[in-house]
Amino acid sequence: MKILQASLFQYIDEQELLQMQEYRCMRRKKYEKNDIIFHTGERISEICAVLSGSVMIENVDLWGNKSILNHIGAGQVFAETYALCDEPMMVDAVCAENAEILFIDLKALLADSKAPWYPKMLHNLLMISAHMNLALSNRIFCTASKGIRPRLLTYLSEQAVKNNSTEFIIPFNRQQLADYLNLDRSALSKELGRMQKEGLLSFHKNRFKLLCTEKTM
Repeated sequence: MKILQASLFQYIDEQELLQMQEYRCMRRKKYEKNDIIFHTGERISEICAVLSGSVMIENVDLWGNKSILNHIGAGQVFAETYALCDEPMMVDAVCAENAEILFIDLKALLADSKAPWYPKMLHNLLMISAHMNLALSNRIFCTASKGIRPRLLTYLSEQAVKNNSTEFIIPFNRQQLADYLNLDRSALSKELGRMQKEGLLSFHKNRFKLLCTEKTM
């Protein structure tokens, strides 16, 4: 994936990118699946754009309980808040698959307010922040209910709306979906099996098809 296809560089042209690179504020690095890009507690100064692969944003408490907060796909950005606010990371950023990450020192890049890309970058950062808040809000909706089925129905309904189809592929395997919804994997799998038997949906691995739009609790 080309750098300019990442959401952070929307409206940026080739000439402006070349000028940015003169600041020596960008670097690329390749990672393998399960590599940790950032650890909880780190202080970082670079925002990250995923050029290939994908990244999971995870929280692991002191007892080892894991929650997945977000999935970051190719073209998307993460760690912008921590990079700009100089606050210690409260999450881990872990490669969900082999990935190439572009690191950008935003403070160096935005030091010159007269640069032609300056207002474009501010606009892009605002939009990235808004989308991140939306993603976190959606997860809150998915985990608000105490029951397993309501959480699944909320998440799968959201995916259907997002994909504009009742058939879609989710970015999680079964354990990751359990971690995202704060559920036990075994209980999650059993509930999915019951929902399939009841004719509410069909699935194979991470491909789902919703067969009934009525929320049977």
